[in-house]
Amino acid sequence: MVPPLEVDTTIDVSSLMFPAYYYGPVVYDHYIIFDSVAQFPVPELKISTKEPVPDSLQVPKPEPVTAWVDDRLAAATKFWEMRQRYMINHPDQVRYNTLFLPEPPKEYRAIVDPTKYTITIEEIAVDKKNAMDQVPDAVIQRRNWIKSFAGSVQFSQAYISPNWYQGGNNNLNMLINLLYSVKLNPAFYPNLLFENTIQYKLGLNSAPDDSIRNYSISEDLFQVNSKFGVKAAKRWFYSVTAQFKTQLLHNYKSNSRDLTAAILSPGELNVGLGMTYNYASPSGKFTFDASISPLSYNLKTLINSKMDPESYGLDPGHKTLSQYGSSAELKMMVKISREVTWNSRLFFFTDYSSAQGDWENTFDFALNRWISTKLYVHLRYDSTTPYTVDTRWHKWQLKEILSFGFSYTYATP
Repeated sequence: MVPPLEVDTTIDVSSLMFPAYYYGPVVYDHYIIFDSVAQFPVPELKISTKEPVPDSLQVPKPEPVTAWVDDRLAAATKFWEMRQRYMINHPDQVRYNTLFLPEPPKEYRAIVDPTKYTITIEEIAVDKKNAMDQVPDAVIQRRNWIKSFAGSVQFSQAYISPNWYQGGNNNLNMLINLLYSVKLNPAFYPNLLFENTIQYKLGLNSAPDDSIRNYSISEDLFQVNSKFGVKAAKRWFYSVTAQFKTQLLHNYKSNSRDLTAAILSPGELNVGLGMTYNYASPSGKFTFDASISPLSYNLKTLINSKMDPESYGLDPGHKTLSQYGSSAELKMMVKISREVTWNSRLFFFTDYSSAQGDWENTFDFALNRWISTKLYVHLRYDSTTPYTVDTRWHKWQLKEILSFGFSYTYATP
């Protein structure tokens, strides 16, 4: 065995001219004994002549035609010596060792001999030469659409015994939230923006103080959002946005048969023309979307004749109200940690004589894959809201829901 090779540690081995696969993770396979400068010496070709050449005509003997092979073998051997010495001196840097890699799975078959009442199990030999031919080709499908679904059922409950010293009533609250979205894959269509979302929220509360009904509806929202855009510049798109929302169930005032909400009563449709800014961080932990529509059309509906149009900003005797103005929508998603996600949406519309806006915030605390806690805060402003007892804050409305329950999410892989 040759003595240990003295290597200057200041040499950058990666700067040597070796193939690129040498720079991968260090893999120790076996130990090689180097007994010469070139492990695989190639015999030199000797040149012979029939008659001796006079000294006066003697020319220098040319180098063997295989000298370049010797040089390459010597260089390769030097490299493998350096690589092996490095692995021996620094075993902590060796990421893999073939001695400890798991063996490939084996396949067995059972042979039943009913005449001898025996069962013989033998291993099925694998033809290594044809093993690669037996591996099925990977099927890669192009996904033009990216789809996702999120659903949750949240609960809150309180029980109070009849003799509780402060009194009170039992109550049970349930909140159902369903969200489905589909958008055009930006990897294949970088110059187009097409997103669609369908959302439904339903909140039910027990109503022990209501003598007519056993429950009340705290949340009933069916909402569809759509956005289409053509790229104008980096992250900017010429866009058309549309938003439609209504409720699906009838809702009444407590201890009364006065209707406060029904399907398309009220209902709202908004269509805007403008530009959209779209950004997503490389890590996917932050997304921001801003749509500004200088030209916007807003339609309000109140088709149920049992409801007062003036309470919803419509003229007496009318079932619809058309407004022209400007609108804006800002959406943001921040993944604060692996378990905490913050989704925020701000929508604003004005016809330059009145204004309305919604700011929705949802904090999702995922305890595990199936159980989560949600904090929902919705701040609303409507300048057409009629006066109430609180004349200072009558234009501002606030809703907050803290719930705990089950959740399920799915996204296109």
